[in-house]
Amino acid sequence: MSRRAFAPSRRSLLTAMGLGAGAAGLAACGAPNATGDSAESNIREGVTQADLTIPEGYDGRTPILFWAPFTGGTFEVLAQLFTEFNESQDEIVAIAESVGSYADLNQQFTAALQAQTVPDIVCFPEMQWLQFYQSDALAPLDGYFDDEWNLDVYIQNYVAEGVAAGQTFTVPFARSTPLFYYNKSRYIEVGLPEEGPTTWQDLAEFAPELATIQVDGRPLSAMAFSPDAWHGQADIWGFGGANSTEDFQVTIAEGAGAEWLEFQRKFIHDDGYGYLAQSAGTDFQSGVTAGWRGSTASLTGQTAAAEGNFEVGVAYMLSSEGQEKQVPTGGSGLQMVRTESQDRQDACAELFRFLAGPEQSATWHIGTGYVPIVQAAAETQQVKDLVAENPNYLVALNQLENARTADYTNWDQASVTEIGAAMGRVYGDNEDPQAVLDQLAPELQEALDDNREDYEAVDFQGWN
Repeated sequence: MSRRAFAPSRRSLLTAMGLGAGAAGLAACGAPNATGDSAESNIREGVTQADLTIPEGYDGRTPILFWAPFTGGTFEVLAQLFTEFNESQDEIVAIAESVGSYADLNQQFTAALQAQTVPDIVCFPEMQWLQFYQSDALAPLDGYFDDEWNLDVYIQNYVAEGVAAGQTFTVPFARSTPLFYYNKSRYIEVGLPEEGPTTWQDLAEFAPELATIQVDGRPLSAMAFSPDAWHGQADIWGFGGANSTEDFQVTIAEGAGAEWLEFQRKFIHDDGYGYLAQSAGTDFQSGVTAGWRGSTASLTGQTAAAEGNFEVGVAYMLSSEGQEKQVPTGGSGLQMVRTESQDRQDACAELFRFLAGPEQSATWHIGTGYVPIVQAAAETQQVKDLVAENPNYLVALNQLENARTADYTNWDQASVTEIGAAMGRVYGDNEDPQAVLDQLAPELQEALDDNREDYEAVDFQGWN
């Protein structure tokens, strides 16, 4: 499928929304509504609120709707926080609806913008919110900041990713990094270091020992692989390379990229120590594999699922020997949608302020595994107690020292999809990594060239 089939451009979104060339120029300048105060000029006439059901007992309040890209236990924790917010005051009712995944949200919100019937809050991952900022769909938040709620309250690794052309459009919320998960009980059983591997070479050395354990009549796999561009970003950095440079040149097919994928191809297909999994996290929980890469946001769920069966260990994402460990920032932040209602926009800011409370951030962290994104949350007693009980949470937090914003290639959903598909061809089909990357690189370069003007207008400061 082509890039444009996955990710509509800013101009096509503007056309679909009936905003025309004048709005396109405005969005490209990165200043849809630059005002020093909260929001009057962020009104968009004719853009109404999507259908929602107001819970019993909350009639008469200003309703705000969040299309949440969360499911299962994560959504349950979110619903708990929304209930706390609704009960903390009597003027606003915040309603969360699960829309599935980030990709589902992307598709549904794009359609909503075209229909001009939208939610009040969205939550896009990493830098993927930019396509909607560039489409003039999001409202800046700076006018709502004060001495108590501002960007200084958040962990600073994630703050720059919410700023475009000097204005804040995203505040951190469900933020994470990738982690290496391993079955500590199995490691101890065969005499391996209980702190797990630190390099890919360590994992290759440990794999034959793990394979002496039989699971359902088969050797225990050292690792289940997922074709995930987020993991791939950490991998290529860990081999000394990069997907692309700050001057918009795609470098994924250069030496380090091929070395990364060839190491993993050999690990899977020649050595037989790993495999392409349909659901690596599920296989890890069931004991089929001794390792996988997941998000810090999986930590709470994985720990609960393994309880009584084995002890979960986590380590920093692996690098090649002698190379620097780096991980991409992950997860998502909260964005306010421009609509016809000033009252609803103001109400959204009050919800964002509430969720930035240390206790609320701690609740979200403990219930999900997402990073305690508010700096003061780490000092709450409940987080201190959690770390004392399960040091894995401290590993996840400490890995932030290696966290940085992903390369430009990971800023749009379509390119992320293409990178993942390329990884899958190597993991699953044993294709030659160099040939796969040589085919992928021009496609990524074309997408990056298409987006370059928009990315330059953002004036991203996170690499400075």
